[in-house]
Amino acid sequence: MFVGKKQDYDEVVYPDTGPASHHSRQLASARLKGSGDDSAWRLFRASGRVRIERCDQHDVLFHEDDPATNLYEITSGQVMLYRLLADGRRQVVDILSDGDLFGHSLSGLYDCTAETLTPVEMRVLDRRDIEQSSELMGHVNRCLMTRIEALHSHAVLLGRKSATERVASFLMRFVAGRGIVGCAGPAKHEPDAQTVVLKMTRQEIADYLGLTIETVSRVLSDLKRRGYIAIEKNDRIKLHEVCRVCKLTGIH
Repeated sequence: MFVGKKQDYDEVVYPDTGPASHHSRQLASARLKGSGDDSAWRLFRASGRVRIERCDQHDVLFHEDDPATNLYEITSGQVMLYRLLADGRRQVVDILSDGDLFGHSLSGLYDCTAETLTPVEMRVLDRRDIEQSSELMGHVNRCLMTRIEALHSHAVLLGRKSATERVASFLMRFVAGRGIVGCAGPAKHEPDAQTVVLKMTRQEIADYLGLTIETVSRVLSDLKRRGYIAIEKNDRIKLHEVCRVCKLTGIH
C-alpha cells in the first residue's frame, strides 16, 4: 500500500499500481459491494480450502499455457501479467496489487505469465471449488468487470497516446484522486507536488507502456529538462506540479 508523510510535498511509496489507481479501485469496490452479496466469498476465503502463499520478488507464479488450476487473490504486494511474442518481445498487460483477483480462464489454460514485482502474499483458491458455486462465481464476475474497466483505459493508452502522454499517464497513476473523473485539483495554499518511489525497472515500465526502454528514458529526461519532474534517484521521481503533468496525459 501507499505510505504518505507530510513534508513540503507528499511522498508516495510504490508498490501499488498508484494512488489514483488505488482510489479508482476503492470506488469500484464500493460499487461491487452495492451490486452483490459477497458473504459467501468471505466465508470461502476464510475456510481451510484456501491457503496463503508468500513469494519473493520476481517469482513466476505461472506461465502462459500452464493448466489454470487456481485463482489468486493478492493480500499484499504487486504482480505483473505479461505475454511474450515468438521473438522474445514482452507486453505487460496488467499490473495488480492488494485485493486484486487473477488467474481467470475459459480455456483451462492461463493466457499470460504472472510474475511478482515485489514480495507478495496471496490467497490461492482452487478453481473447481469456485466454479461449483454460483455465489462465488458472482463475486468473480464482479471482479472481472472492474478489471475490464481498467483494461479499457490501458487499450486507449497503447492505441492512441503519444510516448509523452503514455509516460505522463503512468506517473499520474501515483497521485491519489487526481487525473480521474471528479478530480478536485490541488488543495488551496499547499504545494501541488508529489514524489513517487517506483518498484518497476525502466524495462518493465517500457513493456507496460508499449515503448522501448530508450524512449522511456528519453521522455523522462525531456520532462526533467522542461521542469515537469526531478529524478532524485533512479527509482524516485518528483512531480513539481501535478496539474502540469496531468495536462500532458491527453485526457484534457
